[in-house]
Amino acid sequence: MALSSMQSVREMSQQMRDVRSQMEEDENLKVLMASLRGQNLSDADFADSNVKMRLVQVDNDDGEGLPLVYDPEKIADYWGRRPVALISRVLQLLGITGGFLSGILSDYLTGSLEKNQVLRAIEIRNIVTSLGPAYIKLGQALSIRPDLLSPAAMNELQKLCDKVPSFDSKVAMNMLEQELGSPWYEVYADLTPEPIAAASLGQVYKGKLKTGEVVAVKVQRPGVLETVTVDLYIIRMIGMFLRRFPKIVERADIVGLLDEWAARFFEELDYVREGDNATRFAEMIRADLPQVVVPKTYPDYTTRRVLTTEWIEGEKLSQSKADDVGKLVNVGVICYLKQLLEISMFHADPHPGNLIRTPDGRLAILDFGLVTEIDDNIKYGMIEAISHLIHRDYEAIVEDFVTLDFIPPGTDLKPILPVLAKVFDQALEGGGAKNINFQDLAADLAQITFDYPFRIPPYFALIIRAIGVLEGIALVGDPDFALVDEAFPYISKRLMTDDSPRLRAALQYMIYGKSGVFDADRLIDLLAAFEVFNESSKSARGRLDLNENVDGVPTASNTSTSIVSTSNGNRNFSIESFIPGYRGPVPSSLPPPLNAGLGLLAAPLMAFNAFGMAAMGGGTNSTSNNAMNDDIFKNREALKFILAPEGSFFRDFLMEEAVKSVDALSRNQFKELLLLLGLQDLLIPVLMPGAARRLIPLSPTLDDEDEAVVQNVAKVLNFLAGGNAAGVVYGFVSPSGRELLPYLPGVATEVLPEFTRKLFSRVAARTLREVFVGV
Repeated sequence: MALSSMQSVREMSQQMRDVRSQMEEDENLKVLMASLRGQNLSDADFADSNVKMRLVQVDNDDGEGLPLVYDPEKIADYWGRRPVALISRVLQLLGITGGFLSGILSDYLTGSLEKNQVLRAIEIRNIVTSLGPAYIKLGQALSIRPDLLSPAAMNELQKLCDKVPSFDSKVAMNMLEQELGSPWYEVYADLTPEPIAAASLGQVYKGKLKTGEVVAVKVQRPGVLETVTVDLYIIRMIGMFLRRFPKIVERADIVGLLDEWAARFFEELDYVREGDNATRFAEMIRADLPQVVVPKTYPDYTTRRVLTTEWIEGEKLSQSKADDVGKLVNVGVICYLKQLLEISMFHADPHPGNLIRTPDGRLAILDFGLVTEIDDNIKYGMIEAISHLIHRDYEAIVEDFVTLDFIPPGTDLKPILPVLAKVFDQALEGGGAKNINFQDLAADLAQITFDYPFRIPPYFALIIRAIGVLEGIALVGDPDFALVDEAFPYISKRLMTDDSPRLRAALQYMIYGKSGVFDADRLIDLLAAFEVFNESSKSARGRLDLNENVDGVPTASNTSTSIVSTSNGNRNFSIESFIPGYRGPVPSSLPPPLNAGLGLLAAPLMAFNAFGMAAMGGGTNSTSNNAMNDDIFKNREALKFILAPEGSFFRDFLMEEAVKSVDALSRNQFKELLLLLGLQDLLIPVLMPGAARRLIPLSPTLDDEDEAVVQNVAKVLNFLAGGNAAGVVYGFVSPSGRELLPYLPGVATEVLPEFTRKLFSRVAARTLREVFVGV
């Protein structure tokens, strides 16, 4: 059974909090969640004093012959011609890791693997730190892979410090001169004598251009390309050797994972690419997220090994005590969702140190060396999966796992369904987390991953890290933070405004579900979330970090129905006749056929309470002067969207329900009229040959479906009227209503011909059924 609409999102949000709280009572799960949130990540500017990198010396040929783009064959050829350096590095690795490997063997023979896993994880971290850039980066990449490592190993690897002892600034200045073609003092007006931060790949100086701009200058560590490639070559050889043992690699293709990671790692070595990534990213988010800051890149002072960018003042978001940290986290969530679901360019290094709160209260995102592209299939597949989850369509969710690369195509999915249904049903049923037996759940999930080739795709591990880091920061100040609350408004916006066929289908599924039955509550859910997104986006800077509630947004549970019971006696539609007392600007007149058509719609709408209120279980309600004076369309962003040109698809989407509603209301009005005249039992002859009956009742019949249609339209109309459906017609007199009037002629011109055609087709089809079929 599907969850109810507005309650579904709110209850799901609370249930997620409950599940999170319950999971944290389990020590292993608590460690895992802390790892996924990056709570153990080091964001220090420099290495600890005891950190020493043990690197092998290679020929000083500045990497000549090494590819600048990851190419394992060229790397193998390069190091194959340098056996002395290669053997030296292998011996060094064996010497450093020999004790660790002996310990693992001893644990295996004595059955102490689980007992000593924390100790071994600490040893791994220390070993990786000493081995240099490639191993540090690889260890950090593995630290977000719960499908490959235990929680304890993840926890320790996330303590890896990417900071190492800085190299000599004289060497750095020589690198600047070599890359920029001039001594540093001819390029920069000022430069700090020592770096302000040092990492495994390079170190950063603060400087000032001759034109006065304060900048950050990142200089790559000499010989880093050689150091990285020799380690990648050795690791890949080990992976190729392990391919001979299928049972060892059946859970993951080590070589494939390494190649995918190494390709991104090589991109991080190219500072020109990093600068271009930042520039492209800033341009993509500029219009929608002006409160997100990306440092400007200065391409004239940037090369493959030197990067000059705008200096950003601020403090790390994870360390800030400012009151607006929670709001900036919400901005960050929207920013990463936009990357993931819209622009397809994903910042793949969401380290807490890369998220900065600026003095003016904006969110700065740094370091675009690692950026991954999300293809459309994955992008749309995620939104489809959310729709399926809300409807608990587990068969579709399992298919989503294939779409999203969690399960290879061609896998038999039927055995997974029962366990998957159990997992989600326990989490989403009433009572939340207290009904979940996490030990059984963990066992079920472990069995799935053991029995099936279930894996976490690399892109999804990065998503987990990004959202997890933001959640970890948010939970410090707000223990009740739930990702659903921040994500759903943006997702609703994407569903309602994206014109791609897959998202249009996802929108239809969201509202109609698998059964194909229109769900007004779920539509209101989407519209309300859309309004929250738009309202939160408004300020002088277009901020998304406002936390005020949207005024007048009713929930599905309090949408009672009341509508004016007056009628419009004029044959020709006009603003004055449809809205008595209106003296505002009048849009251009409609063509005569549309004028007449809109007049036909006015009577059912103006007499909505005759059937709508009864269907909703309420009484009639007449229009008052207060209704005329209320600015009921204030903050009705959903209504503005529906009437605006960009809402054309959504209008088409809702047309079928509008046709059903007007049909039901019109028949009810006719039925009421016959009752008033005492003709409710009148039968009329059918003179057409082949008719199923000679006499049929003049009074129309209304069934449960008709009542449901009117109830649905009543809820939606009441929502769009801000909870004051009694004044919906008079709402156009209000200041906000007048803003909507210019849209009406265009909407009428676009909608009414098709609306009229569908309505007459529906009436004709029903009439033919009654006459010739007798039902």
